Amino acid sequence: MAACASRWPPDRGLASGARSAPPPGSLNFPYPLSLAPARSISAVMTDNNQPPRAEQRPHSITHHGRTLTDPWAWLRDPGYPDVTDKDVLSYLEAENRWFEDAIAPHKPLIDTLFEEMKGRIREDDASVPQKDGAYIYWRAFEQGAEYRKWFRRPVAAPGDGSADQLILDEPALAQGKEYFRLGAISISPCGRYLAFAIDDNGSERFEARIRDLETGALLDDVIPGTLSSLVWTKDGKALIYGLANDNWRTDNARLHRIGTPLSDDVELFHEEDEGFRVSVGLTSAENWIVIGTGDHVTSEVWMIPADDPLADPRLVAKRLPDREYDVDEHDGWLYIRTNDTHPNFRLVRARVETPDVWEEIIAPSEQFYLTDVSLFKYFYVTEGREDGLDQIELRDYDTHTPNRITFPEAAYVAGLDDNPEYDSAKLRISYESMVSPETIFDLDLATGIRTTLKVQEIPSGYDASAYASERLTITARDGTAIPVSIVYAKDFPKDGSRPLHLYGYGAYGIAIEPGFSTGRLSLLDRGFAYAIAHIRGGDDLGQQWYLDGKLDKRTNSFTDFVDVAKGLIDLGFSSAGKVTISGGSAGGELMGAVINSDPDLWGAVVAHVPFVDVLNTMLDASLPLTPGEWPEWGNPIEDAAAFDLIASYSPYDQVKAQAYPPLMVTAGLNDPRVTYWEPAKWVARLREHKTDDNILLLKTNMGAGHGGKSGRWESLKETAEEFAFILWQMGFAKG
Repeated sequence: MAACASRWPPDRGLASGARSAPPPGSLNFPYPLSLAPARSISAVMTDNNQPPRAEQRPHSITHHGRTLTDPWAWLRDPGYPDVTDKDVLSYLEAENRWFEDAIAPHKPLIDTLFEEMKGRIREDDASVPQKDGAYIYWRAFEQGAEYRKWFRRPVAAPGDGSADQLILDEPALAQGKEYFRLGAISISPCGRYLAFAIDDNGSERFEARIRDLETGALLDDVIPGTLSSLVWTKDGKALIYGLANDNWRTDNARLHRIGTPLSDDVELFHEEDEGFRVSVGLTSAENWIVIGTGDHVTSEVWMIPADDPLADPRLVAKRLPDREYDVDEHDGWLYIRTNDTHPNFRLVRARVETPDVWEEIIAPSEQFYLTDVSLFKYFYVTEGREDGLDQIELRDYDTHTPNRITFPEAAYVAGLDDNPEYDSAKLRISYESMVSPETIFDLDLATGIRTTLKVQEIPSGYDASAYASERLTITARDGTAIPVSIVYAKDFPKDGSRPLHLYGYGAYGIAIEPGFSTGRLSLLDRGFAYAIAHIRGGDDLGQQWYLDGKLDKRTNSFTDFVDVAKGLIDLGFSSAGKVTISGGSAGGELMGAVINSDPDLWGAVVAHVPFVDVLNTMLDASLPLTPGEWPEWGNPIEDAAAFDLIASYSPYDQVKAQAYPPLMVTAGLNDPRVTYWEPAKWVARLREHKTDDNILLLKTNMGAGHGGKSGRWESLKETAEEFAFILWQMGFAKG
């Protein structure tokens, strides 16, 4: 690579319409229960020592001859995304007060948990420096800081700090803001300019800025409303980006030349299908700008020369229903990962001149799920999963013979780390397991020698030998073997006497990896086992595993989770009523479904930003994500069968008069993925119908979005609250 071709951090790879991670026994079918008339004439009914109750207001819609009643529909502010309705805010604030009052007696436990979690994190932690072109780059926290600083120094400079250059100061950018998140960040070729994007309210509408690293000055160029990567043209004078439209959908790729007004920006590509999203990227050799468009199941890729961004985009292969593919380029060949002949993907290649004429390089496999391909100058790397475990293989361009990298444990997480240079003789890899902290090492490709660069430090101390981890399988009710990753203290008795925390997600083809967590130790050290249920709907065991948990097979995700819990109980890891569970977004939908179907199993439940109002959301095409989500859940507007199926499991619609376990629910007022009214409506309906006296709490972050509060310590405080709730409900009130 030429010395000036610096693009750290890497913002390249195989562009596609990749699925995002916004948001998921038999479940009874009946449509929503008939609801009693409103009990109050105010929006929120409160009483001393009683939780708030939201007023019921008549509301119904009819599709396919089915009438859906929704007396809490008013909790959606008609001015959304601006939320100013006094009744709505009054209810959310009343619930927040109820949450604070309920959690207040457990503040000492929260503080204890926070301090021990914080004690396991090195406060001045830094990434391993990495060379990219003429510079070495890294990022680091200062002692006590919530956010990182980004640095570089010339390759030839001494390592004494004298030549270190601060290129981005997150703490300064976050100063005075309740919420801060750094989005896309990209260095221009030759390293002069830094483009970055920030979100300061959690709405995921980013503002892009450009800094001149020679002078340190912020340029006048400001691009509001971005929702994409930031990709430099080869001359380093222009950016490719995507704008979010009014419905928070990126349907375009645009070119902005430094120093010109936004009105002069050129739209390079526009997507007409409202269910598709557009992404931008750069090939590994940095020769081509890649524009990908797609939804959850279909993709299409276009390419533009990086040195001629106004050239007409070249189509690789036209979109075909249910075909996904992504593209990179090496020496005039396009390398294309696609699921056109098998759900687990294969690798083909084509000449740039004839991009739709494909020849197979790696055949698809029932055993090996090909998840990624990374191209380098003299070799390429395939990543995937076999029997649910990560595999990394090195291959040459002539024979394509795999050379697999081996790892020491039976269950682990491994993958490529930061490898920004195309011409590289080393490969940086990360590795961890449920008992082994993250290790970063370089693999010398000529000698095979592994050089450990960093092992995650736990300042308060950690003894891996005190814990055990297993990879189990539990047989689901339909005979399918469900993998489970579990960790516990070595002295954990498997006699059913101890609590177990079970985590699940199960949607969008997203695997939940059995990685290391310092926070989790706070449960393990108090006698819990902690398990991850690798249920259908994720792609933990391949793409078919994902397909077997979506659309008309959606309820497999819910029954798998319940069956895993029952199987772990049978193995002595816990007992009914001592299993605590958590999940977020689509995993929050999972929480809602399993407390409807099997409420007696759970001792405490935490549902983060839960996607629980599935039917109403899928019926509303005006919501940002809905059209793109129909391939995942079904389109109940056009399909009566989809309407009936979603109605049969939608957690909000299936709330019934029964006892429910203790429940803590979170929401984000600015969340564009799971809108705040979904958890708010769900809690309101639960309050109306549940027959128990168990605690039900709703906490809405009034200045945050889908991921909760920003900043590493603020985020940690929310984890401490969650764990305190679980411990409180399981009788560990004093920690």
